[in-house]
Order: sequence, then C-alpha cells, then structure tokens
Amino acid sequence: MHVSVKLILIFFINLTIIKFGENNMKIGFIGLGLMGLRMANNLLQKGEEIIVYNRTKDKADILVKNGATLAESPAEVGANSKVLFTMLSDPEAVDKIAFGENGFIYHMEQKSIWVDCSTVNPSFSLDCLRKASSMNIKFIDAPVAGTTKPAEKGELSFFVGGSEEDFNQIKPLLEKMGNKIFYMGTNGKGTSIKMVINLILGQTMVAFSEGMVLGESLGFSKQRLFEMLIGGPVTAPFISGKKDKLLNDNFEAEFPLQWMHKDFELACRTGYEQKVALPSANSVKEIFALAQRFGFGEADFSAVYKFLRGEKN
Repeated sequence: MHVSVKLILIFFINLTIIKFGENNMKIGFIGLGLMGLRMANNLLQKGEEIIVYNRTKDKADILVKNGATLAESPAEVGANSKVLFTMLSDPEAVDKIAFGENGFIYHMEQKSIWVDCSTVNPSFSLDCLRKASSMNIKFIDAPVAGTTKPAEKGELSFFVGGSEEDFNQIKPLLEKMGNKIFYMGTNGKGTSIKMVINLILGQTMVAFSEGMVLGESLGFSKQRLFEMLIGGPVTAPFISGKKDKLLNDNFEAEFPLQWMHKDFELACRTGYEQKVALPSANSVKEIFALAQRFGFGEADFSAVYKFLRGEKN
C-alpha cells in the first residue's frame, strides 16, 4: 500500500477513536437536591455517562442504580469529567465544593468545562471565572428557571453566560435537561438575568398573597378570589400553578422559601454593588426572613401567603 494512503487511513482511524472518546466522555454532576437529582437523571436517561457527588450520599442511590458512578469526593468528580455541572444552594456551598479542601477545580484537566447551574450573584460568577481561568479551566454560568416538575420532565430554562464557543460545546447537554436555552452573552450574564427573574418572582408572590389576605378579610372566599384574579390582567401566569397550594394549605416545596430568601439577599447585595436602589426588594427580603423564623423555610415559597395570614407552619 502506498505510504500516503496508509497515512490517510491512520489519520481517519485516529480521528474516529478521538470522536468516540468525545461522545462517551464522562459528565460530572455535583449537587443532588430537589433540582440537581432530576437534572442529573435526565442526563443519565438520555445516554450520558455520569459521575456524581453529594454530601448526603443516599440521595444518589437512584442514579447509581441506573448506572451512574458515585464519587467519594468533589476531587474525584473533577479528575474524571470533561464537563462538570454544579447545582448547589448558595455561593458559599459552591466556593467550598470548588475551591475548598478536595475542591474539584484542582483536579480537572486543563480546558475542561465547569458549568455552574446554581443561583448565585453575578459578581460571584465572575470571581469563579477568574479562579478557573487561572488554572486554564473554562467556566460557564447557566442558572435554571423552573421547579421540580419541569426538572423531572427535562423542561427547564437555562440562562447561559460564557464564551459562545464554550456555550455551543455544552448546548447538547443542556438540551437534555431543558427545552429553552437562552445564550445571554459573556460570563455573569446568565446569573444576572436570573437575579432579575427571581426578584420579580418573589415580589409578585408576596403582592398576590397580600391581596388574597386583604380580600379574605373583606369576606371573599379563597375560591372566589382565584376565580376573579387568575387569568386577569393584574395576576402573573405562574400564580395559577400555586392555586392548589393556597386552596388546600399544602405547601410541599417545589422551590423552598429559604432559597427564595437567599436569592433576595443576593439580589439586594447585587443592587448595592451596582449602586441601584431596591427599596421594595429589601422589604420583601425581610418578609421571607420572618417567614423562615416562623417555620416556613423548607415549605414552598408560596407559603409566604400563610405567613401573611398570621399563621405558623
């Protein structure tokens, strides 16, 4: 066989091996709470090989049963994944898992990609970018919108900040967990829009709850108030999804109130950093803080209605 033909064949064989390796690369996932567990399961069910870590190990049992690898530490996840997702509660948790003792960032291969899906403040995302870049690790902020049901169905919305090249590389993975993928621009833009969204979400829930409490004090039933308000011009569409919770006094968490309080703390912190006045947001933050003190922290954030009625959980 002619030498040049041999070289061409060798080239294509090697290319096939490389491509095979890329398509079967292991995905890391850290954080298996209400959302993370469902997100990781969608990756697993849709053909990805994943390695997972969670501080409470038994939360990973169903994933391990379905074929996931359970890591003993964040460092082990970092050493065994080309793309690593984090879905954690707050900036402090992300910082500890990424940069603390056994932090995954120190064990990732250069040019691997870290995708943080946690809801954190934009300045924290930019700090993660700086630290990751210093170790030649790519960083993307990609917080999600949606609750447990959309997460289970793979119908989340992702808001992505990072380089467009890196975004295009991970987009197929995001599409296995969500059906709306928004590229917002450079790093920090994903977490920026999520701050805005949750600010409006929480304030809307409080405003609607106050309206309900006032309406009931004037003699209207909850059912009658919903009939008049749902679908009307002053009520946000998402409120209809909370109807059963308010009517049946069942506030099983889809989005825990304690995390909404955290998001308002981050939004107000961001307002301070940006020198933007957020007077109503600061007031709503304290309403959620008081609701936590009255036992509603682990309930759905719509339980702020029950708190405003003067009840305890």
